[in-house]
Amino acid sequence: MRAYVLDLAERKGLSHRIDATGNLVVEKPASPGKEGAPVVVLQSHLDMVTEKNSDVTHDFDRDPIQPRMDDGWVRATGTTLGADNGIGVAAMLAVMEADDIAHGPLELLFTVNEETGLTGVLALDPGAIALKGRLLLNLDTEEEDKVTIGCAGGSTTRLTLPVDAAPAPGSVTLDVKVSGLKGGHSGGDIHLQRANANKVLSRVLTAALAAEPFRLVSIQGGNKHNAIPREAAARVVIPAGARDVFTRAVEAETAAIREEIRQTDPDARVEIAEAPASNQAWTEEWTRRAVALLHALPHGVLAMSQDIPGLVETSTNLATVTANGHVSVLLSTRSSVASAMLDARRRLRSYADLAGAEVEENEGYPGWKPDLSSPLLAKFREVHQRVTGKDPVLEAVHAGLECGVLGEKFPGMDRISFGPVITGAHSPDEGVRVDSVAPFYRLLVEMLGELAGN
Repeated sequence: MRAYVLDLAERKGLSHRIDATGNLVVEKPASPGKEGAPVVVLQSHLDMVTEKNSDVTHDFDRDPIQPRMDDGWVRATGTTLGADNGIGVAAMLAVMEADDIAHGPLELLFTVNEETGLTGVLALDPGAIALKGRLLLNLDTEEEDKVTIGCAGGSTTRLTLPVDAAPAPGSVTLDVKVSGLKGGHSGGDIHLQRANANKVLSRVLTAALAAEPFRLVSIQGGNKHNAIPREAAARVVIPAGARDVFTRAVEAETAAIREEIRQTDPDARVEIAEAPASNQAWTEEWTRRAVALLHALPHGVLAMSQDIPGLVETSTNLATVTANGHVSVLLSTRSSVASAMLDARRRLRSYADLAGAEVEENEGYPGWKPDLSSPLLAKFREVHQRVTGKDPVLEAVHAGLECGVLGEKFPGMDRISFGPVITGAHSPDEGVRVDSVAPFYRLLVEMLGELAGN
């Protein structure tokens, strides 16, 4: 992706700078007569979330995304599309290439590794990138007629639980698999109360343990810290004569869960199937401890904002579970209130202490506090009214945007974010609505002209 951007920059004769992390800024001089206008920074991230359905064969390191038109939407086939944030990158490339739009001096900032927890922009070297502009147009918003003016901060916590194994003679080995859930963005979709596959699996296993003790062989669920898990699976061994009791317990709990989530996840499934015999399994004690930890850990909205109606303040996503000699659980926590973020992480540490798990926390990234007095916001509202005939909706989002980090690295940066309609980000249901793209690009072009003094 970066090579593609550099190739276009070189063909257009534009200078560029790259830092050690791979963040890239391309400079485009002002159009004739606009040299005295303030420098404007356009910014999008080059990476995407690589999620696919389990029945789809796709190697993201080698295979191209297979896009398709779907009743006015562009979607991928069985995978994420990459409209988040590829559509913002596309708009910036169009601006780089255009010779017929009015604009002042531009700095086009392409960041990397946003989807891994904003790690690319967190490592951005202000000395190497050296932005001169203090007006930032971030193109990573996913709703039409809205302008984002604030976002939550985020962090991850990893819990590691050791497990002991022992021989499992004379047992029946079964796979329990959760599938058919919608998943979605762990920030933008968390308020929709969609089911989490890791939580569904831990719940049916907890019910099964109450009916018939079993031992875990393995457990896995989720793929990304910022995606609500859609699928999860566990391999268990049970006494030879206990299959019917185990199956009835799983099916009864599944029926209850399906009734509870019928509106959000109508296609949810929990299936039991024969598995290759396992000679080793976790001990009953460590099985119970692992299942109890997963069942107890929180997922979903923890608090709503008391300042902005309808905005999630704090949440946690029980993102991934893996087992390889130990159980590793990754949780992603978001909050627009720093003290609430700290308390949520302390709660996760308390769960770990009770279970005997080790804890590893990353530093996280800062939020972005809304500024209703922003001159850039006022200008955007004027342009939006002129282009669309209506005022934009002002919103803060419960998701991470690079605006917060860039505001810290480049003090005095005035910031807004906008974009076309994208739904299902971070899941194979991701799509961008075609008829929202042209108005988005027109808004961008009109804003550049307005900021250049047109």
